[in-house]
Amino acid sequence: MRDGEAEGLRQIGHHDLNGYGDGMQVMRAGDALYVGHFGPSGMGTSVLDASDPSALRLVRQWAAPDGAHTHKVQVADGLLLVNEEAFRGGRPARAGMTVYDLSDPFAPAEIGFWDSTGKGVHRIVYEGGDLAYVSATPDGYTGRIWVVVDVSDPAAPAERARWWWPGMGPGEKPDWPDDEDRSVHHALLAGDRAYLGLWDSGMVILDVADLDNIRVVSRLTWEVGGNTHTALPLPGRDLVVITDEAVTDGCDDAPPHMVRLADVADETAPRVLAVCPVPDGDFCDRGLRFGAHNLHENRPGSYRSADVVFVTYFNAGLRVYDLVDPERPQEIAHWIPACPPGQQAVQINDVWVGDDLLTYVTDRVHGGVYVLEPTPDLARRLDAARLDGDDS
Repeated sequence: MRDGEAEGLRQIGHHDLNGYGDGMQVMRAGDALYVGHFGPSGMGTSVLDASDPSALRLVRQWAAPDGAHTHKVQVADGLLLVNEEAFRGGRPARAGMTVYDLSDPFAPAEIGFWDSTGKGVHRIVYEGGDLAYVSATPDGYTGRIWVVVDVSDPAAPAERARWWWPGMGPGEKPDWPDDEDRSVHHALLAGDRAYLGLWDSGMVILDVADLDNIRVVSRLTWEVGGNTHTALPLPGRDLVVITDEAVTDGCDDAPPHMVRLADVADETAPRVLAVCPVPDGDFCDRGLRFGAHNLHENRPGSYRSADVVFVTYFNAGLRVYDLVDPERPQEIAHWIPACPPGQQAVQINDVWVGDDLLTYVTDRVHGGVYVLEPTPDLARRLDAARLDGDDS
């Protein structure tokens, strides 16, 4: 079993999720920590007591529905939103998004469901208020589209708007080359703009000022096959951090899946400024996936910065980059745990960073959830890069 590696971060807590260690999205609200499970274990969602981060305590766990996985969690305004999506050829009884009431944060109570039809919901973005933003594959579409769901009445969520790339819809003919694809991963919003990862097809900027008339502002592409995952706008900087998700094992696939920094000062003609340093080491030979995946997304109530980003990198663990000079990003910290028993390599999947600088990460195979804290030097650097108040 390979030992762990770290610089600037140290592990202070861990939980194996009661042996169902295939952790996906993780998010903390108050003392409650919510974890969505990837799916192979059959588990769906876990709720942990994180009042003592060094001694996480599992409070509640429930299985995913037959034929589905529920690997994404979003928490805000007293609600927990969880996806339901067909998994590995399964045929779930329902597909969409479940709404839970968190009057008791450790005992979520289902109160509503939005039926997407088709394969279900893949990703949700919800930071409170009336609207949630999801990627879903409804009946008749060739891939995931972007849907705005009104949750002002959580017991009866309803579609407000939808957008898809022309050619994806029912009866439409694709107008893109055979070696490309169109499928939404998810979008992050800044004002009346949505920055959307279009999976195989780069980043799309949408004007969402009028949800009855969503329009494309621009599209930024690089290599075909990039699997564009997250496009994170940095508050006040006209910059977007973009990850392409590694989806195969090793390094035989092309192009490499990296972290790019894009200049959107002219939003009609965005351009790639730089690529964050790729972790140096024998990661291509360690097994399983090597490459970028999730970002900490600067959610309200969490750690927020326009100069520092946290990125999960599968078998290269967690990487932290300083973007003060956008043309010369620098890695300033990293952390890789010891490989869990019986696992070929670590697969660090998601990251959430608290306002207190405690960092929660998951492993998608067996590792469960980990809690990290920065060293004093890194903590000072993170504090100096912190956004104040409502900076945007």
